[in-house]
Amino acid sequence: MLLHIIARGKIARSPEAELVARYDKRITWATKLTELPETGGRIPDPQTPHRTVLLDERGKALPSEEFAQILGRWRDDGIREARFVIGAADGHSNEERAQADLLYAFGPATWPHLMARAMLMEQLYRATSILAGHPYHRAG
Repeated sequence: MLLHIIARGKIARSPEAELVARYDKRITWATKLTELPETGGRIPDPQTPHRTVLLDERGKALPSEEFAQILGRWRDDGIREARFVIGAADGHSNEERAQADLLYAFGPATWPHLMARAMLMEQLYRATSILAGHPYHRAG
């Protein structure tokens, strides 16, 4: 299953970009990063069965194991692409939220875009490691 991160704004050269690249290299699943301008620009239409996850401060704060189970279930159900959308500074519209398959939050705090992108990549690496039985994730 393709893990497709769609984010508003450019990450450029930054410490967060280094983290994103580090986790991108470690994830064994196919990944893709699409950067859109802060305003305008269009999310590309999916070509395969997909699910859409919006990173949203009002979303569910999921334990890593539960997040991994969701990804594993989608993969096993034949979903070919999971899209993770990081919105602009104003977040997502009510319509976008209503159409999403999952609203996902890193707790109740609001995070800067670049941090959210790096945190998402780490959680995707952790989830795929859990599904592979890799020891990276050591649950208590």
